[in-house]
Amino acid sequence: MDYTPENGTITMFSTSWCGYCRRLKSQLTAQGIGFREINIEETEGTAELVASLNGGNQTVPTVIFPDGSTATNPSVADVKTRLGV
Repeated sequence: MDYTPENGTITMFSTSWCGYCRRLKSQLTAQGIGFREINIEETEGTAELVASLNGGNQTVPTVIFPDGSTATNPSVADVKTRLGV
């Protein structure tokens, strides 16, 4: 499955219990940045994908940008910079 987001948005891999994920979601919403959230505990294969992007660790939030690059636990400022907004 391709999780690459549309321009101007991100894909965020998260879990239901992740405080950093909740914080980033609320900041993205406040800034008007669109995102698609994927819970790695509920979507088959995504925990392995996240681990492959993070040296074997299932670290969330892990974000995919429209250019295919990724970031682990980015700040909303980092997301805005990478999206060019």
